Amino acid sequence: MELDKINSKLKNHSPFVLGHQEFSKFAVLLPLVLKDNEIHILFEVRSHKMRRQPGEICFPGGRMDKEDKTEQDTAVRETTEELGIIRDQIKDVFPLDYLVSPYGMIVYPYTGLITESESIKPNPSEVDEVFQVPLSFFIENPPKIHHIYSKIEPEEGFPYELIPGGENYNWRPGKIDELFYIYEDKAIWGLTAKILTHFMEVIR
Repeated sequence: MELDKINSKLKNHSPFVLGHQEFSKFAVLLPLVLKDNEIHILFEVRSHKMRRQPGEICFPGGRMDKEDKTEQDTAVRETTEELGIIRDQIKDVFPLDYLVSPYGMIVYPYTGLITESESIKPNPSEVDEVFQVPLSFFIENPPKIHHIYSKIEPEEGFPYELIPGGENYNWRPGKIDELFYIYEDKAIWGLTAKILTHFMEVIR
């Protein structure tokens, strides 16, 4: 291959997350609501009938469909389906930083204002309940941080002979910070807490 062709390919390449073609794409909405003249954040409790993460607290969202033109379309569509509202009841939708999960997912978070929140009718097949937390609570209460450590275990038949140190190679253990917000009897953690913490950092 000629150098000119290589340079042409590189010039027209837009960098993104390496291997992103193999990742599943999801989008979520961090919903803001006005209640008693105060901003609240709305959360869902996933239905206990769900196969993935039943009973956990989350934001509305889901996997990107072929019909969705953008990640924002996915976040808005999933929110309307899960909360039983219409598109016109979601205003001021803005993107937050996207997140690459170690489990083969790219998650695109957005935030938006839900008007007429009293008309919300959660879809029982996906949502057990919804609840709202005053924004002031998260301003006054930073998350508690706990750590998860992972150990590297190469598969059977791993070619140790091809790497320096062989079986004595010094693998670096993984460390994940898990964030927890405790509001009354609700524990908000995991991906939801990470997105929430990022949102709080942005608005500060």
